[in-house]
Amino acid sequence: MPSPPRTVIAANASYVPTRVVPNSAFLAGTLLDSAGRPFAKPNEEIVAQLEAITGIRERRYVEDHQVTSDIALAASRAALERSGVDPESLDLIIVAHNFGDVAADNRRSDLVPSLAARVKHGLGIVNPWSVAFDVAFGCPGWLQGVLIAHDALRVGEARRALVIGAETLSRVSDPHDRDSMIYADGAGATILEARADDGGVPVGILASATRSDAREHVRLLWMGESHDAERPGRELFLKMEGRKLYKYACHVVPELVLRALARAGASLGEVAKILIHQANAKMDEAIVRRVFELAGRGDVTTGEIERLVPMTIGWLGNSSVATIPTLLDLLERDEIEGHRVRPGDLLVFASVGAGMNANAMVYRVPAR
Repeated sequence: MPSPPRTVIAANASYVPTRVVPNSAFLAGTLLDSAGRPFAKPNEEIVAQLEAITGIRERRYVEDHQVTSDIALAASRAALERSGVDPESLDLIIVAHNFGDVAADNRRSDLVPSLAARVKHGLGIVNPWSVAFDVAFGCPGWLQGVLIAHDALRVGEARRALVIGAETLSRVSDPHDRDSMIYADGAGATILEARADDGGVPVGILASATRSDAREHVRLLWMGESHDAERPGRELFLKMEGRKLYKYACHVVPELVLRALARAGASLGEVAKILIHQANAKMDEAIVRRVFELAGRGDVTTGEIERLVPMTIGWLGNSSVATIPTLLDLLERDEIEGHRVRPGDLLVFASVGAGMNANAMVYRVPAR
């Protein structure tokens, strides 16, 4: 009986918005606590503290005329052009997002038709067997979309898939909530293909692990009204329990990473890079440090972590589902100083987000 095919990444691309928003843009705003009261600290101190914790110096926002499906389409076109893949050959088009298309002048989520259908339409695909659907799984959505596509490719239901992570968090950010400084916009697109197993060293997706902790942690992120009670209308904005989310992520994600490695029959020492959701620089470092501790390496240095974990959050912020595919694209194009990916490298992907959901995946880079 032949071995199931391997799922490999054929191409990546990303769309990084051109509008740069530095931390200084928040200095003149009115920042309020959850009770709607001004902070005792001046904005300068609040902004400096957030930068020290998250590592974010600036972030990217889309232009007023753009919505999420627009940047998803832009990233998809770039990935298809880079790969030379015929769009008509796509069996699956999966778009991971959480809020749909949200216009600059209307904060209501536009979810019908699906964003995947809009991308398929934008690509001009005629093939009716190219199935398009969305995934809403919080920040781990792009990675979960990859795993969904992997299942289809592995059993022969598909041969090629386009998985996109796109979000415009600037459209759902409360300007009076200091947490809004974390959020950003962006899109990343990945083409996955089924490749026959040649019997050599396994490549592509080797293993994964996913969990949802909805009973106790479902509302660590939620949609709520502005901290400014006088704001007209009843618009809803993204809110979060930052400290509780930090604690959850540091507890759950390391266990998932090691579970996925064990399923792949690999050790932490074999890992070349860890591509982790770019949500908070200190949190990501704490997660990776905990991975080493659980693996019996309590002596890991900050330098080792920096060499293992490429970061983009400093200049791109947290673009939710777009952070990892954007990171992967920049990494493959040698645009992250001090980091490169080579054939044969073992990569670990990991993410955590609303739900509460978390996942991890082990991937070996094939020869091109």
